[in-house]
Amino acid sequence: MTDALIRPDLGQENGQPQMSLSTKGARNLAKTTKTPPQMQGITPRWLLQMLPWVQIKGGAYKVNRRLTYDVGNGRVSFSNTGAEVRVIPQALCELSLLRGFEDIEVLNALADRFVQQEFAVGEVIVQEGQPADRVLLIAHGKVNKLKAGKYEAEALRDILADGDCFGGEAIVLSQDTWEVSLRAVTRCIVLSLPVQAFRELMNQSEALQTQVDRLRAMLSKPQDRYNQAEILLSAGHSPETELPRTFVNYDLNPREYELSVAETILRVNTRVADLYNEPMNQTEQQLRLTIEALRERQEYEMLNNPDFGLLHNADLKQRIYTRTGPPTPDDFDELLSRRRKTHFFLAHPRAIAAFGRECNRRGIYSPSKEVNGKIVPAWRNYPIFPCNKIPITKEGTSSILALRVGEENQGVIGLHKTGIPDEYQPSLSVKFLGINDKAIVSYLVSAYYCAAILIPDALGILEDVEIGH
Repeated sequence: MTDALIRPDLGQENGQPQMSLSTKGARNLAKTTKTPPQMQGITPRWLLQMLPWVQIKGGAYKVNRRLTYDVGNGRVSFSNTGAEVRVIPQALCELSLLRGFEDIEVLNALADRFVQQEFAVGEVIVQEGQPADRVLLIAHGKVNKLKAGKYEAEALRDILADGDCFGGEAIVLSQDTWEVSLRAVTRCIVLSLPVQAFRELMNQSEALQTQVDRLRAMLSKPQDRYNQAEILLSAGHSPETELPRTFVNYDLNPREYELSVAETILRVNTRVADLYNEPMNQTEQQLRLTIEALRERQEYEMLNNPDFGLLHNADLKQRIYTRTGPPTPDDFDELLSRRRKTHFFLAHPRAIAAFGRECNRRGIYSPSKEVNGKIVPAWRNYPIFPCNKIPITKEGTSSILALRVGEENQGVIGLHKTGIPDEYQPSLSVKFLGINDKAIVSYLVSAYYCAAILIPDALGILEDVEIGH
């Protein structure tokens, strides 16, 4: 007796007798169209696309500049016990007044002399024209620096925030009165050091007196508005006027950038490589995805590396804060005004969305711009490229970068070295390391790169951008 007589359902579909070969059976003879391996996390990598890449020799790139007398003004950090806030003594060395000062006992004594004060929103911290009698550290909050305008209305000069210092000139330059006013935008915690307390300690410490004298001597040297050693010139003079004699002085310790590397060892089983190469080469696909991951890490490092990353190396004078929290058109305009030329912005996609909401709130249309065949947001005809490598803090804030790029523009550049042994892509090599006793092939995949800022105003950052509004 046949199976068909024993099992009436054999060869039937949906209760009906099967009249042709089923698709399940046909798949045994058919080929399946397959995609190459897909990978989440691949981004456009606009920073790598838009940076001009400079070929370097010897693995290092030295940025020579004119001699600058600007000692800078870093940001200090604080510790707190409950509601009591104290400046970390070693962090005082970030201030221009104490840059390079190493006497820890004096630093501790200075930290102990700071007095904590709190200010409500809108409260005046210092008033223009009043005696300049203290040095202020902004421990928490945001402060507007204001000055009376020509027609009596106050004009915003700058914004201070966590870690900023104000009033050091009261000690160094013996300034008598405040030239600007400070007003709290948010609730603020401020640590103040009376000038009299500093001078008392200076009279007790010869090292501190020497430190202040050294800074005064440096600031008294002829310099231009960029704090570079001045080049003496004469213009519009009468005939036979004696001309000034000058020379251009150079920085004796220029910054040197060494190429960094992102690398890994890719391992492939020889049996896989030999037998399973149709329709796609297994080794090539493994290598393709590994290189994608390396390039993503390269862009991350060029932004976040503490040594050469753009977020860590922007000049403090080129870092500004938003006026109200979220990024507004006013903030973007302020960022543009800080440099003589800007080529593009770089921002986290959520920061771009926050900017779009602010434009919508004001009824402003922010047009797009076509770059390399792709449409991206823009402001004042400068493209705003998305980059998810820019971090978002736990408080929901991020940063927006404005870049001028290229050697000819004294801007930001990428550094690499092409023509290296076993080069697979520009400045990326794939080296065969051998086969081990388990028949595993190993390849060393290395990408060499770095980023350099030629002069400070090539890069500006809008900091503490709120993206949740």
